[in-house]
Formats: sequence, C-alpha cells, structure tokens
Amino acid sequence: MTPKGLTLLEQELKQLRSVERPNVIKAIAEAREHGDLSENAEYHAARERQSFIEGRISELEDIIGRADVIDIAKMSGDKVRFGATVVVADEDTDEEVSYQIVGPHEADLKQGRISIQSPIARALIGKSEGDVVEVNAPGGSRSYEIVSVKFVDVDV
Repeated sequence: MTPKGLTLLEQELKQLRSVERPNVIKAIAEAREHGDLSENAEYHAARERQSFIEGRISELEDIIGRADVIDIAKMSGDKVRFGATVVVADEDTDEEVSYQIVGPHEADLKQGRISIQSPIARALIGKSEGDVVEVNAPGGSRSYEIVSVKFVDVDV
C-alpha cells in the first residue's frame, strides 16, 4: 500500500479507539440503566455497534500490521506497476480516464484509485505507453490504449 493509504487506515483506527469505542461503552451503560435488557432496543443496538467497532479495530490492526508500504515518490519507469498513475483511452469512445494503481484497502474509484486486484489493473500491469490492453470486466470486454504512465504521489 502507499504511505497515504497507510496513514488513512491509521487515522481510522485512532478514531475508532479514541472516539467511537468510548462513545459506544457510554451508550451501553446508559441503556443498562433503563432496566430489563431482554426488551431494551437501545441496549441491543449499542451492543451491535460495539461488535462492529471491535471487529473493524481488529481488522485494521491486522491490515496495518501486515502492510507492505511502497513509496511511489521513489519509483520511476515506463512500465505499469503498483503505484503508477496510468491514463488510458477507451478505444470505442476515445474517452480518457486516469487511474492510480493502489492496494485493495485504499482503492476508491471516485478518487481514481483502483485496486491492483481489479480486472483493469491486472490487464495493465507490465504494459507500456502505447500498448493496447483488452479488459474482461463484469460489464463485458473493453479495449484501452495506454496514453501515459507516471509515478507521481497523488493526493488522497
């Protein structure tokens, strides 16, 4: 993953530990004060939220602990690989789209970041500027021409 992706996960983990977890503990304590727990919807909702928070904390700790951080600023070359920002042109519509290839935990299509595990990223890996790739995606097969390959640190 990229350093920025790691930072975002660490910020989420800090938020869950320092804000969300204490808030849900407080909500459980308040709900207990209302009496019979078997028919207390607030208590059950708070416990469910606590379960989600603890699960997400555990998941984030695992992801962060196993993270292999790659600094894109130190990368260069003309072949597509992890961290590359690739501009591709759809061969049918000539529409150009820019994607940065990132780890699965930091992918966000709206931000132009696609997972290295996605069909388009897998098709692009190892290719160079000017190459045409065929992408077998769930929506059907598409052809893209690689317009440019850069290694720049894109803002998250």
